[in-house]
Amino acid sequence: MMKKPDLKVVLLGDMNVGKTSLLHRYMEKKFQDTVSTVGGAFYLKQWGPYNISIWDTAGREQFHGLGSMYCRSASAIIFTYDVCNVQSLMELEDRFLGLTDTASDDCIFAVVGNKVDLIDDYEAEREVDDEMPRKGSASKLRKQVHTEDAIALYKRIMKYRMVDEIHAPAADKMCFETSAKTGYNVDYLFESVFNMVIPLLVKKKANGPDETVNLAQNHHEKKTKSGCC
Repeated sequence: MMKKPDLKVVLLGDMNVGKTSLLHRYMEKKFQDTVSTVGGAFYLKQWGPYNISIWDTAGREQFHGLGSMYCRSASAIIFTYDVCNVQSLMELEDRFLGLTDTASDDCIFAVVGNKVDLIDDYEAEREVDDEMPRKGSASKLRKQVHTEDAIALYKRIMKYRMVDEIHAPAADKMCFETSAKTGYNVDYLFESVFNMVIPLLVKKKANGPDETVNLAQNHHEKKTKSGCC
């Protein structure tokens, strides 16, 4: 019988940014070429005494409407883009940010640039990783999205969510660059997110049922009341 998850983590982003590959690399410790996700799929991760469901969502436009359903009551959302495709970063704000309205009020956000193995300066900056064979003649691409771009998006996410930056995790701590192909920073990404959300879960359980509220509804009402039109 499948264990009931204690909390939910959701990956959002355009198609072909590597969400499925990131999740597969973390859970299976290997890279494989994947096809586009249809709808959504998830893994269940045991983290200490807690069960965490990690959801991979489809980036295709025709499945966009399902995103808010997968984000419902999410404790963490990982926005994923391709460092070699600036449009994939723009899509996070234009198409995917609104889907987070159904997430928990105290939802943690991470902004992740994947595919750093494709850029010119990757070999000079990456950590040593001998797991994957390297192809010396592989052509490299120009990096289109830089860390400061991701940090700026993170700050806009906090503004959209009406979260004071003083009460949110620091932007530079929540923006990552990864390679699903080599494994660079993948474990660090997921484990950093888990270590952020577990204390929130512990706090909620300590507060007891009397403190439980409909977080998604509360967030929606807060946004509606603050609207100017």
